[in-house]
Amino acid sequence: MRYKGAIFDMDGVLFDTERIYQQTWQEIAAERELSLADGFLQAVSGTNGAHMRHVIEEYYHVSDGAPIIEQCMLQVRQKLSVHVPMKKGVREILSFFREHGIDIAVASSSAAPQIESNLQMTGIRDYFSEIISGSEVTCGKPAPDIFLLAAKRLGHAPNTCIIFEDSENGIKAGHAAGCFTVMVPDLIAVSPAIEPLCSITCTDLDEAKEKIRPFI
Repeated sequence: MRYKGAIFDMDGVLFDTERIYQQTWQEIAAERELSLADGFLQAVSGTNGAHMRHVIEEYYHVSDGAPIIEQCMLQVRQKLSVHVPMKKGVREILSFFREHGIDIAVASSSAAPQIESNLQMTGIRDYFSEIISGSEVTCGKPAPDIFLLAAKRLGHAPNTCIIFEDSENGIKAGHAAGCFTVMVPDLIAVSPAIEPLCSITCTDLDEAKEKIRPFI
């Protein structure tokens, strides 16, 4: 199989921003004198929309998670307006795909303005022909909708696209979409339950570039 499209999650894959989100969730919990139970990190990573609201309502013990989500997103935007930390190997793998004629997209649960801002601030916006945000699909990850839409926008069948993810919800979504799934763990190690859904697992994007080279 020769692949034609590369679809990247953003937080935790392109940028070292998942830590900023998790720090902010913890800060908000502390303001409410809460201690987030074990499992929150895994439950919330890679989600958006109704799924995220349910997670927030469960762990923050509120009837409506929307205000807490809005507070978190606002505080993260403020932090990222100063600096967006990029992950190792990002420019190298994007250049590799460009050199080989592979179409590239971002498919992130984050809001479109935040995606655009991060890409522009780090100078890598021009590598991406398509940007898909979580607000453009009815069901967020772990549903496959966002990756199916990304593949469609790129003009390629899902099974000819490689997706890059750091979360279990993202890998579940990519696998359900029928894509080649590359797991690059960030804050959460790969669990035995998720390993069968990963086409390959890499420590960083430099390793990922070398492992996918035979398929390009």
